[in-house]
Amino acid sequence: MNINSAKNFSYKALIASISLFILFHIGILTKLIPYENTWGGQLENEAQMYVFETISILINAMLITILVLKANYVKNSLSPKLLNGILRAFQVLFTLNTVGNLFAKTYLEMSFSLVTLAFAVLIGIILKKPNQQN
Repeated sequence: MNINSAKNFSYKALIASISLFILFHIGILTKLIPYENTWGGQLENEAQMYVFETISILINAMLITILVLKANYVKNSLSPKLLNGILRAFQVLFTLNTVGNLFAKTYLEMSFSLVTLAFAVLIGIILKKPNQQN
């Protein structure tokens, strides 16, 4: 697999997966999924859950937007350096989240460490520069 097809796969995998996570967070907001099983078991009440879940949905939507722009699925005039910087910040966030999930109180949350690690790797593939020919 060459770098372009790896990047193409990474964009599609991330956008699809993050879309599913948005649905997961909507499930928490609508109480289809108990909030006690999320956020490392640290949420103390529904008010905190609404704040955390709303922020999470907004951040995930922002990441999808950045990926769509970076992949040039829509025309944009944003600087590639800006998009790369934002993606690098998300890569760091996912890496730190992986470590945090390993110490979560629930197995559901712990299992997400594999997902956040995969997200960090996929963003790394997207940010990888092609080898320059001499």
